[in-house]
Amino acid sequence: MESDLGYKNSSTDKVITKKDLNKMAWKSLFLQASFNYERMQACGWLYSLLPGLKKIHTNKKDLSDSMKDHLEFFNSHPFVITFIMGLVIAMEENKEDRNTIRAIKIATMGPLGGIGDALFWLTALPICAGIGASLASEGNIAGPIVFLLSFNVIHFFLLFFLMNYGYNTGVKAIVNLREQTKKISHAASIVGLTVVGGLIASMVNLKTTWVITAGQAEVKVQEGVLDALMPNLLPLLYTFLMYKLLKKGHSPIILIVITVIIGIAGRWIGIL
Repeated sequence: MESDLGYKNSSTDKVITKKDLNKMAWKSLFLQASFNYERMQACGWLYSLLPGLKKIHTNKKDLSDSMKDHLEFFNSHPFVITFIMGLVIAMEENKEDRNTIRAIKIATMGPLGGIGDALFWLTALPICAGIGASLASEGNIAGPIVFLLSFNVIHFFLLFFLMNYGYNTGVKAIVNLREQTKKISHAASIVGLTVVGGLIASMVNLKTTWVITAGQAEVKVQEGVLDALMPNLLPLLYTFLMYKLLKKGHSPIILIVITVIIGIAGRWIGIL
């Protein structure tokens, strides 16, 4: 029977199982396999949702309309994408208005993109990489293994947890998301920046061997001046310089080349 919302089959039977949710979560790993600058992650998004959509929309016209909607522009953080997937699948299963589903998808992809960046790129990745690099710097072969295991445990736990949470919570999750987005992003950013600050001090090794001679007196610039002002001042200033150049649009490869040239030239001159 056709519904007022345009569905040829208006049945709202619960057909999605936990197995289906997990299958879609696994498929979400290919979210960016066909990334393009016209629709960003849209193809991967539809590919991930397709197992659920096929079970929900047994009518070909309903399935076709749903697939066309989900091929529209989409872009969010790939590690937290399953929350939106669970939410959308719950709405599809309930045969909500197509414009409402589209609006919810658009409303959530931006905030979750920001939360994902703060949680993973600014928090989890620096912490896990810092622990792994610290072990590796001591010659411990467990360094890269610890990094890969710890980071991916977080990744895959959230991948499946958010899929089930989004589906089970349904539309009610939108209210909670709007209320908590700023708090979560702010807290994660603070933790991430603290970790990055610690990594600068421990991982960026930049010291000068320059010695100023005045008569019989000799002043070591590093120990006598820079360290007296603030320990690890040079690494901090160099990091700020690289950050400023990145913000101006310079390629990371160019910055790496500049760093190598500065290191070689500084060593040759005798100030590094």
